[in-house]
Amino acid sequence: MEEQTHRHRPGSPVRSGIPEHGRIPKYYAVKARISELLDELGEGGALPTERDLAERYEVSRETVRQALRELLLEGRLRRSGRGTVAAGPKLEQPLSLASYTEGVRRQGRRPGRHLIGLEQFPCPSDLAPGIGAEPGEPVWHLERVLLADDERVGLESTYIRVARAPRLDLDFRPDSSFYGYLRDSLGISFGEADEKLETVLATPREALLIGTPPALPMLLIHRFSRDQDGRPLERVRSLYRGDRFSFTTRLRAE
Repeated sequence: MEEQTHRHRPGSPVRSGIPEHGRIPKYYAVKARISELLDELGEGGALPTERDLAERYEVSRETVRQALRELLLEGRLRRSGRGTVAAGPKLEQPLSLASYTEGVRRQGRRPGRHLIGLEQFPCPSDLAPGIGAEPGEPVWHLERVLLADDERVGLESTYIRVARAPRLDLDFRPDSSFYGYLRDSLGISFGEADEKLETVLATPREALLIGTPPALPMLLIHRFSRDQDGRPLERVRSLYRGDRFSFTTRLRAE
């Protein structure tokens, strides 16, 4: 038993996910077989149809569908036109003050953003402390879809006082880095931030904007940033596709 328990690839489930009692759900066995097939196909390789897979593995099409649903949620598959293909590796985004643009470029992907809206509104009292504003003071709300090689992978909402970026609607290119704009055009650098990471389901509106099923798990990050002088600067709500993103960080002993 000891030898069998340790016979697995690093990062994969111990015993390949097989329970100690040895009884494997049929869909899970099919999922493992399809996963091996995806490794053979490589990124972008077209998966056979549900009917072909059901015949190949001698199971029902519903069993195949359950296996495919899990592989889609895990990011092993992606829809392409009317078919399904093997997906590439997930994007690894560092939990740091580096911008989304920098993180995606480090992985050889092309970052982009699609503007949903840029508007001013009076600051609500619950938002004011996090961005250093007075209740009722004008604030910007910038909402953009995040892209990687033209693939929609997330949705980002940024809140900042109009007084900190008075010409945001005139000078800022919505498809560019907001952090780069603050640094290069306004001389504002980031000092530190507090972040909270949690899993959520997208709302119907968010799912439509990102182009995902509402049931797809999402990674949600709330960030409160302060500038180089320690003053509250922005609040960001970033929603990332759970099937296309993972997050990394480095921990040090204090």
